[in-house]
Amino acid sequence: MDFGPQLFLASLDGMVTAAVLALTALGLSLVFGVMRVVNVAHGEFFMLGAVIAWFVASNIGGHAAIGFIAALIIAPLVVGAIAAAADWIVLKRLDYEPEATIVATIGLLYILQQGALVTFGPVAQAVEPPFNKRIEIPWFEGANVGWGLFTTSYKLFVIGATIAILIGVWLLLSRTKIGLVMRATQLDRETAQAFGIPVEKVYALTFGFGAALAALAAVLIVPIQQADYLMGGDPLLLSFIVVIIGGLGSLRGTLVAALIIGMSDGIISVFFTPTLAKIIATLAVAMVLVFRPQGLFGAKAQ
Repeated sequence: MDFGPQLFLASLDGMVTAAVLALTALGLSLVFGVMRVVNVAHGEFFMLGAVIAWFVASNIGGHAAIGFIAALIIAPLVVGAIAAAADWIVLKRLDYEPEATIVATIGLLYILQQGALVTFGPVAQAVEPPFNKRIEIPWFEGANVGWGLFTTSYKLFVIGATIAILIGVWLLLSRTKIGLVMRATQLDRETAQAFGIPVEKVYALTFGFGAALAALAAVLIVPIQQADYLMGGDPLLLSFIVVIIGGLGSLRGTLVAALIIGMSDGIISVFFTPTLAKIIATLAVAMVLVFRPQGLFGAKAQ
């Protein structure tokens, strides 16, 4: 295959990676932006969404689309509820102290990981996609039109569904009372509490919502990538890279950085190795921390 068509296919895979990464990193950025909590267990919420999606889809009969739709609803709700409970039981009692919450979420990471191992087993499991039609794409070489490039309808669905979800999250945060309350809490916790906003409930909602976004991303990707109890490491690493490059607490920066990292990861992984893609992403973080510590779109500390 010529370089041009191969680059196109790699870019398409990179867009799928970027879409899933945007949802996962958005949850992490939202939690930090509102709560100022660095959630080290975020990757395990992603993992939990994937294994719950497999469990739900494999135990519902009928067409694969029925199990997938059920997983798309159930997994984020269950993971969000678990995260909200963890916030209420653990983080609230630590008064959201930065150092203490980092240690607590590390402990939560191992609890979720080992809980998934005991409950769902150590074997990686695949989820059948709801549809997976092979689509042939034309490509141009000079004045000639070539054929022979193929993708699947499900990959295109992941990209389209992610765009729709991101628009929905933006509308929720910018156009609803819930979003207004979350933004008020983010700006000044004490003032928000003085005006009668139940800050602790907002924190539990935010922590649960961030985890639910990670679980939703996992449900979308699990028909392409198998679910297993050790799969939370890469999403966590890449999400931190995205949030640091985009700017801590900046949703716009998170989306831009997710597109950059996702596309570069997809292209570099195809033409070189996935390890090189991770090395370059890590170097990019180092450069950002040296020359623009607040990230591409983050505000400077006052």
